[in-house]
This record gives sequence, C-alpha cells and structure tokens, in this order.
Amino acid sequence: MTQSLFFRWILVLTLFALVACAPPAEPPADSPAQDPPSEAPVVTDLGLPDGAEAAEAAITGDYLREVIAVLADDKLEGRGPGTPGDEEARKYMAEQMAAIGLEPGGPDGSWEQVFDIVSVTSEGPKEWVFKTAAGEVAIPFWDGYIATSGVQEATASINDAELVFVGYGIEAPEYEWNDFKGRDLTGKVLVMLNNDPDWDDHLFEGHRRLYYGRWSYKYESAERQGAAGAIILHTTESAGYPFQVVQTSWTGPQLALPATGDGTSMPIEAWLTYEAAENLLAQAGQDLNALVESARSQSFEPVDLGIRTSLTLTNAVESDVRTANVLGLLRGSDPELSQEAVIYTAHHDHLGRGTPGDDGDDIYNGARDNASGVAQVLAAARAFKALPTPPKRSILFALVGAEEQGLLGSRFYADFPTFAPGRLAANINFDAGNIWGPTEDLVYIGYGKSSLDRVVELAAERQERYVVGDLFPDRGFFYRSDQFSLAKIGVPAVYLDGGTSLRGADAEEGRKRMEEWEATRYHQPNDELEDDWNFDGMVEDTRVGFISGLSIAETATLPAWNPGDEFEAARLAALKAVAEEP
Repeated sequence: MTQSLFFRWILVLTLFALVACAPPAEPPADSPAQDPPSEAPVVTDLGLPDGAEAAEAAITGDYLREVIAVLADDKLEGRGPGTPGDEEARKYMAEQMAAIGLEPGGPDGSWEQVFDIVSVTSEGPKEWVFKTAAGEVAIPFWDGYIATSGVQEATASINDAELVFVGYGIEAPEYEWNDFKGRDLTGKVLVMLNNDPDWDDHLFEGHRRLYYGRWSYKYESAERQGAAGAIILHTTESAGYPFQVVQTSWTGPQLALPATGDGTSMPIEAWLTYEAAENLLAQAGQDLNALVESARSQSFEPVDLGIRTSLTLTNAVESDVRTANVLGLLRGSDPELSQEAVIYTAHHDHLGRGTPGDDGDDIYNGARDNASGVAQVLAAARAFKALPTPPKRSILFALVGAEEQGLLGSRFYADFPTFAPGRLAANINFDAGNIWGPTEDLVYIGYGKSSLDRVVELAAERQERYVVGDLFPDRGFFYRSDQFSLAKIGVPAVYLDGGTSLRGADAEEGRKRMEEWEATRYHQPNDELEDDWNFDGMVEDTRVGFISGLSIAETATLPAWNPGDEFEAARLAALKAVAEEP
C-alpha cells in the first residue's frame, strides 16, 4: 500500500464516522412525495472550478433533440441489441464521443466493450391448461398469460407439476421474513405476488419497493428453491405498469448473458393476470383474495393449491449475438485522483421490432426511453470538455447496451469494470428525460441513500429548484435502471428522473402527463420524438447532473452510502480492495 493510499483509506473511515453523527438534511416542507435522507455528511459548498458556469452552456436543447432524432429514427429499427440498428447506433455514439474530444474508454483503446448475449424467442401454446379436481381450466396466451424460457435450450418444459402459492416469495433474514418456511419446493411451480410487504413503514421500508419486490428477484428466488417454474400475479398497482408492458416486453427475443452451464436455470418464467389467476384458483376451491391476505404475515406458510400443469415452450436460440457498451473517457487532471472516475450511464438499446401497435407500426423507437438519456450523457460530456481544465478525477461516459433485457450491459461492465469498483467515485444515471418543460422540483431516485444527496440538492438550488425522492416509491425504480448494477458493486449512485411540478402549470399537471405517457407510450411503438417536446426541463436536469458530477470529481473525499444502507458493505469491501493494492 502506498503512503497516499493509506491516508486516503483513513480519510474514508473518517467520513463514515462523520456520516454516522451528522444530522439529517431537511427537505422543503411543501415538496411532494418526499423521501428525505436520514443521515448524510455535511456538505456546504460544491467546490466548483472556474469556468463551470460557462461550460454549462454547452448543454442545449438543440443538441439533445439532434441526438434523439438520430437514435430514434425508424432507420435504426428500435435499436434492438445485436441488430444492424444497434450497430449503427453504437457507431454514431462513438463518432459523437470522438467529435466531443473524448478518448476511447474501452479495452485496448477501443470505443466499445463488446459482450456476447444469447437471444431466446419462445413460442408457447395458444392456451395454457391447468388441471383441478373440478376439471381443466385453459388460460389464453397474451390476454391471460405470458411465459418465457429460463433456459437457453431448444425447449423449456414443466411436466405435470404442482402449483404452490408462496406469498411474496421472499427470504429476508434482516426482516425475519421467510415465505418458504423450509418447504421442499423442488419441481413445483411457485405462484407469487408482485411487490414486497408494503403496509408497515418499518417492514421492507413500507411503500418504497426494495429489490425483494422486483420481478427479477422473484424468479431468482424461485430458482433457488429448485422450482420448475414461477408465476407472478400481475396487477397494475403491484407491478407499477399495465399488463401491456408484460405483453410487449416478455414476448419476442429475450436476451441474456450466456448461461454458466451449471444447469441451475429454471425452465419457465411466467406471468398471469390477477383475473385469470382468480378464476383458476376458484375452480380449485381456493379464494385468491384470502390467500393474498394470508401472505401479509411473517407466519405465512406455502399453500398447496390442488392444481397441476404442464407447459412446453419451443425456443429459437441464437448464441452468436453481440452488442457493446460504448465508453468514452475524459482523463482527470490530478495525478492521483485521475486514477478514480465519476461514471455517467445511460442505456442505448430499446426493444427493436415487435408486436405492431393499433396503427400497424412495429418499430419500438425508444425516443424517450432511452435515446433521451444517451443525449443527456453526451451533452454532459460536451460541458466537461468545455471546462478550461479537466476535472481532477477522470470522467467515464458509459452508454450501455441491453438494459431492457435485465440491465445486461451495465451488469457486464460491473463484472468487468475499466476502473476498480473502489475507484469509481459515483454513478450518475439518466433514463427517460423530461419532455414537458422546466420544473420547480427535481426527482432523484435513490434520495436518502448516500452522501450524494446534498451535492444534488446544492446543484438544484443553483436553479432555484428543490429535490424530491421517488414519486412512485412502490415501483422500485432504483432497481430498474443501470445504476443498480453499479450500486451492487458498491458505487454510490444518482438516478436523475426530472420533475413533475411544471413551472406555471397546475400542481398535478406534470404528474398527470408522466402517468399518461407511461400508460400509452411506455415500451410501445409510439415512443417517438414529437415536435411538441419541450427540452427546457431536460436541459436543466442535465446541467444538474453535470454540476453534481463535476463537484464529485473535484472533491477529495469519496462519496459514501449512508450507514446501514443495503449497498454499504459492498462499498467498504471495494474500498478495502483498493487500499490493499500493492
């Protein structure tokens, strides 16, 4: 360990001590949907270098629109990973990075961090048949069930397997919660609720959804039990989106990183509408509403439903698909701090071509989700290059692939980072920018989790704005975008998601527009760039992200998760690994 690294490690430990005793920040009394920080170190000044304000001017609405127009054009066919449109998008983004003046940030001096993915397109029966003592019940594909393969093989099957209701399907020792109670569930089909227990603020953080409530956790949890399949019961409230999102997102090519070959994958991953499940269970003499109520208890035990089923999916497997993360680097000006980086992320992929909309359009352009986020990262890069002197820490701009299929690109980067996790100071992520105009508030997903809170607050105050937490904490947005992959390796993360309190508009107007967009355009072919998009709010949000990252890059002390946060242990381990480097 060098002497400088030793003193940096001592400084980190001192920071954790300060975090533990610092008073909580006070959010504005009139701000809606607050999720305020509980503990954070005292930050009184952003410490911005000369030229920061002038550099902000490089972030313009015209540039944001220009980038989105290219990436969301029909010519790119929705940027499905591994498609010609994906390749063209990556080429364009690398060209933009080069024009801005960044250097390649990928392996061996390249712009791309290439990774393999496996594409599995499953075809199932028009009806999924379940057997009960009272007879058979057939649930129609699309309107009643959606099923995908959990294995990268020609077929995925369950054969005469018994259905078992397992409540939320959660094992959480820290909350003294175990829905499985030691039952042997090998070969069963587990029926589980979406979300996590949300009726007590001191249990699973109340209405703020944790990873335990995400669909990906549910399937992972069922796989750990040795299940043959898992069925998640869908409601719009519990999922945070309508069933049409399940229909469009879980059909067509499903992408994954290559299987490890250990044979542990679960064959069937499925969804049922609540109505279909309610009817099925009624035929078996079960009351679904009563079962749901019974699951709202730590004493819940799995319930055999008296239902058996078989299902076979025929899979078209393509194992030669490749995509890439596009990486650009601005090297820091400080000899030591330049070995660390602030990493900006946005995913460049979308859903490609899929089920046509009502007008016959089958191209899922992904203009807001997430050509807008890519534009914001590139615009921030322009601002950093406009500084008279590069910031002390390096800045890594990572436009990652295959997010829509389970955060695959950011997961791959987290597995094979170009900076050691303990040298990644912070992550700032953009996903689906504000297209409705400037707002008085700024939504910060992850607010209350780390020392980054005060940095973002001060950056927002420069625009006479206030910060609020997740407006929809029950939807688990922190676990649904790429900052989650970085957080899992310990990197403190900010996900800036715009605001809803539109300046000069009714208090509920912004929220209403956001909810309407999600209901009618999210993961639909009509997520396209429109003439009426207002970029003023996206410009402001991007400037907050730029100023926040610049402050982090200039400050000697590394950011930290708040004591007791779910990612704190990973951060401490990452910092320890750096401190022990020879």
